[in-house]
Amino acid sequence: MSRRIYWLIPDAASARQTVSDLLMARVPVGHIHCAGREGMNLSGLHPANVLQTSDVIYAAEAGLLIGGTIGIAAGVLVAMYYPLGIESLQWGMVAVLGGLGALIGAWSSSMIGISVPSHRLKRFQAAIEEGQILLMVDVPRQQVKAIEDLLRSSHPEARFEGEDANTPVFP
Repeated sequence: MSRRIYWLIPDAASARQTVSDLLMARVPVGHIHCAGREGMNLSGLHPANVLQTSDVIYAAEAGLLIGGTIGIAAGVLVAMYYPLGIESLQWGMVAVLGGLGALIGAWSSSMIGISVPSHRLKRFQAAIEEGQILLMVDVPRQQVKAIEDLLRSSHPEARFEGEDANTPVFP
């Protein structure tokens, strides 16, 4: 289980040095994500992708649940009021329509969620717009204190902004 640690760093040069220190501390590059304002030069940094900066995962999960529920309800109505002649086929439509509803719900919700900024990052929006860089580091729970101590001691210009215990598995 990992946790996501948030740091605000004042400029790109400091962010590059911070990332270098994290790499030397054996934090994999895929676990380090940097977010800056639109058009900011993040060369030499591992930029956050759409999974970290938007609500696409949350939206897809909600769409999967809602679409699946509507699909199952539609399948039950079809099975009850439009008999197909074979009872097992008739009730099989519940599973088919439930799965189809879940797929369509997840897809359509993720198309909306990809354009919505992440609710986890709203508190950092003002600082990012001012030109600061948000550093997100995903580390195992037992390494959190060591990484925080490393960054506090070697980068006094960086501000620790907390940690998130509910780090999504793959973003």
